[in-house]
Amino acid sequence: MAMEPYRRLLSIPGVRSLLLVGMVARIPATATGITLTLHVVGGLGLGFAQAGMAGMASTVGMAVGAPLAGRLVDKHGLRPVLVVTTLAQFAFWTTAWALPFPALLLAAVLAGLLSLPVFSVIRQCLTALVPVEQRRMGFSLDSMLVEVSYMTGPALGVAGVTLLGSTWTMCVVALGLVGSGTALLVLNPPLRSAEELEAPAEKVSRRQWLTPGLVTLLGTVTAATFVLTATELSLVASMKQAGDTAWTGLAIGIWCAYSLVGGFVYGGLPRGFSPLVLIGMMGALTIPVGLVGGDWRWLILALIPAGVLCAPGLSATVDTLSRWVPAGARGEAMGLHGTALLIGGASSAPIAGALIDSHGPGWTLAAVGAGSVAMVLIALPFWRRNGAAGDGSMVVSV
Repeated sequence: MAMEPYRRLLSIPGVRSLLLVGMVARIPATATGITLTLHVVGGLGLGFAQAGMAGMASTVGMAVGAPLAGRLVDKHGLRPVLVVTTLAQFAFWTTAWALPFPALLLAAVLAGLLSLPVFSVIRQCLTALVPVEQRRMGFSLDSMLVEVSYMTGPALGVAGVTLLGSTWTMCVVALGLVGSGTALLVLNPPLRSAEELEAPAEKVSRRQWLTPGLVTLLGTVTAATFVLTATELSLVASMKQAGDTAWTGLAIGIWCAYSLVGGFVYGGLPRGFSPLVLIGMMGALTIPVGLVGGDWRWLILALIPAGVLCAPGLSATVDTLSRWVPAGARGEAMGLHGTALLIGGASSAPIAGALIDSHGPGWTLAAVGAGSVAMVLIALPFWRRNGAAGDGSMVVSV
């Protein structure tokens, strides 16, 4: 694959620094969940049920806060929101270690509500910096860097708790989040392109852009993360049943590498696909994975087709959203996209876990894959009514 298109993308002023800061800034954010879990279990001496409650409290706060933060960014600019959320994260993570469990639950909701909007802000600013014809590549590269952050952050969180204890690790997370917020404050990337800034300011009504088509697009985002979380749990369960638990980390790492390769290839294609096609195919190709038994290496090979579609599918949803939503509401829309990601992951864990316990990992993969395909079919008529298909789909043209 030629590297020249990626070189042209990275030569756009501001893009290289935005992507680099975005990757590093997301690492402490991805370490928060596992750090909080290990603190409840190890630091407070409670069970995993209570740890799950703390994680749910934080997730609920983030799901509500993401679109609110985006709306405030649209209305007041980036820096005021970054200042407030950075201070809020510092206050929580430097004091959470001393809180009793009931107070920790309440504080986790508030911290989630005021979480640093690094994921949505990077995507919003990338939309402003990159021309429309290069956005698919830009979002693909960003999705790959998000994958790297998720491969790094939780591992560092576990290592920190193991070596330093949960109290000191929470303080390190606080410093990391402050560093992330400060880096974005200093960088202060633009929220709108030069052309959008020159256009007359208009008040954007939510009815103008929050259409049934966009709602179903968010539904497919939720379906995608639901499948990915269920696949991870099913992979862990399958390897445990086969007695190959020691290889679980390597297996998950290889699976993540498929996504990186898929994102790289997809970004370099001359034309893109509709996210409905990509997410529908990812779901359909997940269905037969559970039929593979025996050696874990065969299971990893069976995950290749669905795995390579992960980054392309999610980046295509961001690309489509950036085209459908006017610049004045882009922050709120990106926040809703983040909420859809959170809902998919948070709802998948208990549901997939129950399916694994009752029917096994194979049937779980078949069920969640079929559910993703069903969501795509539900979205299709609304999608056609919306009158666009992201970047000119090769398969679904509307």
